[in-house]
Amino acid sequence: MIDPPASTPSPAAIDVHISGRVQGVFFRDFTCKAASQLGLRGWVENCPDGRVRLQAIGDPAAIARLLQAVHRGPPLARVERVELLPLNDTQALPDHFEIR
Repeated sequence: MIDPPASTPSPAAIDVHISGRVQGVFFRDFTCKAASQLGLRGWVENCPDGRVRLQAIGDPAAIARLLQAVHRGPPLARVERVELLPLNDTQALPDHFEIR
């Protein structure tokens, strides 16, 4: 008997808000490089309230690795909180990962 081919997992989509010392410490550049290396699509931006926000879509394992990276952050950052929200509308995401 032949097993059916393994299905490709559905992409995961996330909306993340990162709090702490995350602006002025190359957090967006760090995140963009990590996401790009993982083959994810989306964006990262500074928020007026001092947080960093990112939206990403891609392979669930790659999303998990990106979340590990943003919990750590670049050397000068001090991540205090990572708020993970589902992202339902992925139509507006770019076909690559970018800094806004």
